[in-house]
Amino acid sequence: MAIQTAFAQTQLFWQHAVQEKDWRKALDALIQALRDSLVFDNLAIFMIDKQGETSEIAYARAIGREKDAEADANWGEAIATEAITHDEIVLQKPTESAENKDRRKNAYLIGLPLTASGKLIGAMSLIRFGGPDYTQEHIDLAKLASDVVAYIFEKRALQETIAELEAVQRQMRLQDDFVSTISHELRTPLGFIKGYSTTLLREDTEWDKETQREFLTIIDEETDHLTELLNNVLNSARLESKTAEMNFQPVRLDIILRDVITRIHAHYKNLVINFEPKEGSYIYGDSPMLTQIFENLFSNAIKYAPDAPIDISIKKVDDQNVQVIFADHGKGIPKKHLAYIFDRFYRVPGMTKATGTGLGLYICKQIIEAHHGKMWAESEEGQGTRFSIQLPVLTLPDIKEGV
Repeated sequence: MAIQTAFAQTQLFWQHAVQEKDWRKALDALIQALRDSLVFDNLAIFMIDKQGETSEIAYARAIGREKDAEADANWGEAIATEAITHDEIVLQKPTESAENKDRRKNAYLIGLPLTASGKLIGAMSLIRFGGPDYTQEHIDLAKLASDVVAYIFEKRALQETIAELEAVQRQMRLQDDFVSTISHELRTPLGFIKGYSTTLLREDTEWDKETQREFLTIIDEETDHLTELLNNVLNSARLESKTAEMNFQPVRLDIILRDVITRIHAHYKNLVINFEPKEGSYIYGDSPMLTQIFENLFSNAIKYAPDAPIDISIKKVDDQNVQVIFADHGKGIPKKHLAYIFDRFYRVPGMTKATGTGLGLYICKQIIEAHHGKMWAESEEGQGTRFSIQLPVLTLPDIKEGV
């Protein structure tokens, strides 16, 4: 009767497995449905890797009396490998004497191949410590359970493939947007440079010195803009290929930030910047690259949080790390976009009409990772955005030795 109930529960579980998105929850529910009727202490699932070899355990549960010794438990790797090799159900009884007091020495195992869409994808092992032996009804129930497990893992593989394809499609869309954006961004300064230089070269008109200086200033500024744009494209390519040259030496973050703030104030005299350096720790870094990061963060804050104050602090996380926090008080980044802002070419739609290539934050994060640090962002709509940068600090001996 218990076996029939387990069959019914397992068959009903097919419907649950189809609807459950989390594969681990689906497997947990299956074990719960089988445990009382099939009676097993350990269950393990092994998958076949791309080379056709038995890979590490994809899922394992110790639920019997030996669960407290889970790290030392028998997971049935050998019998799972045998089930994969022969593509058939394999049974194994204990070779030790039944009088052995250690239940783990008296293991009754069953290995079941996992097949999805006609292809062998792995194996499932079930272990009973101390018996009893598996009856034919138990084997039939285990086979039904293995079919459900195979379906769950086939579904997981499909979900992963879909996620990968969506990521590729998103990247392709971003690249298409980038091509369109970069074309526009290149044409704009080139149009100014061409237009004003052609105007100055006209032979039928005389321009006074003030007008000439105005036109030349515009040409100079647009040339700088064009240079910056091209440098961003080149830097992103070098950082992605790990070929960017960096000159690492002991530097102080608070000094770099003070220099950047001084330059920003020269251009934006009314911008409120609250800087609280609680730490003056040395790090091993490339000063120009780090400067580029902070300039980019200021540029983004000025674009997307105009007229809002900026709060910057430096604090020690522990003996090995220091953290820079850069926070604006703008309208924030919508949660659905926050996970992608460091992706190459990504721009948050609808923020403002401000232009950009979507390379700035990507470059920033790549530089930080090249410094063996990490960078992340937190934001709440209507309350601004907070960027955090964590970097390893140098000890006094390191500084003296010029590591």
